[in-house]
Amino acid sequence: MADVEKAPSPDTTSADDTPQITSPAQVDEALQFLRGRGGKDGEVVEGTVEEICVDEKKLLRKIDFMVVPTLINYANVMGLKEDTGTTAKQFNYLALIFYVSYAVCEMPQGYMMQRFPTAKYLGIQVILWGICVTMNCACKNFASLVALRVLLGCFESAVAPSLMLITAMWYKKHEQPLRIGIWYLGTGCGTIVGALLSYGFQHYTGTAFKSWQIMFLVCGLVTIAIGICVVIFLPDNPMKSRLSHAEKILAIERLRENRTGIENKTFKPAQALECLTSPYAWLIALHTASSNVSNGAVSSYQATIIKGLGYTSKQSALLSLPSGAVSIVSILSATFVAGRTNTRIFNIVALIIPAIIGGALMAFLPASASAGKLVGNYMVNTIGAALPLVYSLAAANFAGHTKKVTMNAMVLMAFCVGNIIGPLTFQPDGKNPPQYIPAKIAIMATGAFAALVILIYWFVLQKENRRRDNLGVVHEPDSEFMDRTDRENLEFRYSY
Repeated sequence: MADVEKAPSPDTTSADDTPQITSPAQVDEALQFLRGRGGKDGEVVEGTVEEICVDEKKLLRKIDFMVVPTLINYANVMGLKEDTGTTAKQFNYLALIFYVSYAVCEMPQGYMMQRFPTAKYLGIQVILWGICVTMNCACKNFASLVALRVLLGCFESAVAPSLMLITAMWYKKHEQPLRIGIWYLGTGCGTIVGALLSYGFQHYTGTAFKSWQIMFLVCGLVTIAIGICVVIFLPDNPMKSRLSHAEKILAIERLRENRTGIENKTFKPAQALECLTSPYAWLIALHTASSNVSNGAVSSYQATIIKGLGYTSKQSALLSLPSGAVSIVSILSATFVAGRTNTRIFNIVALIIPAIIGGALMAFLPASASAGKLVGNYMVNTIGAALPLVYSLAAANFAGHTKKVTMNAMVLMAFCVGNIIGPLTFQPDGKNPPQYIPAKIAIMATGAFAALVILIYWFVLQKENRRRDNLGVVHEPDSEFMDRTDRENLEFRYSY
């Protein structure tokens, strides 16, 4: 097995074996903070995590309270198509144009979120996103919908990568899955809230506004308010948080075991290139793209699928509620188990299997078995719950800040590819509606392929960890915060 190339150290070593920083841009900002342990009031904090007089469990609760809280398919059955003159094929294009814009903007957004304060940048993007959602209520034709969908994709492309970075800079590896799962609960909650809003607004009979216009207005204004809260209350990193100086030191020190650092504002092209040529990165990207074909299909067409079983628009809205519940239960249970056991990949496979079975129920049950097909539709939602575990894999297994940013962008671009392909399997022409059998078969096939790819990823990570265990690498002081990549730092071990 070829040795892993080790990059030149960006620092020198003093007589007491403590690396001396010669170029602050080359190391993690957390290390610079630790080297100047004195606070504004002259408070000096020395010692290891065990020696610092701060209760770590209490600190973790404080971090959760500070970080976690800040973290459209129903319009289709509410009259949006008719009121804007949108055909079935054009609505299909709306479902994918958002993800095309999302994918195109992912890399530029990754560069910008590294250069600017992460939380402030996230908050501004959420505010702009909310403004675009609000403006949907003024759309009168297909062209205006397309323009706003492009902007929505652009602004939303910063949200998930920013949240992944923020989670990685606050939490240990085994703490990350549940926290990522908590902020990802927005997908399941959004399904439930959207269904209730859809059902409620369909009873609106006024003439000044259409029901779908009110829905966009309400959702957009709420989103803007959330973005403002993010800007005001969410700290950019532990060093700039409202924690006491001793708590900041512990918040940093406790993350040494991650070996992924906290933050570095210098973009390093070599790290980006290393990520783009990493087989590990491409395995995660391939898994993400294939698993999200079904996610894209169901998220864009769930209300349409249910309506195709013979239910009215109002009934379709209410019958979408269990999908959100399935998503919430799947996310919480899988991320909780992953966090307690520090395992992710087998939980991912366990979430894919019900989705494959659900696709089979939808595709092969007779048309008269609408209840069974409905259950199958609900089961497919488990595969979307695997995405926060994929996010936690990316957060845990890629070190070096530029490499992390690049990996996050790759994951989200792959997510977009899957969500672009998914709606395309629902062809509104010919004999496909209302059963859409080819789309449901695609859900099964891509799910099985995604499970195979993630198991290959598990195998190669195990093999690499064993290889590194046999190298006998001697620990280098502060190597955890040297902004080295997982490939450069042979003390790094991959999580799976």
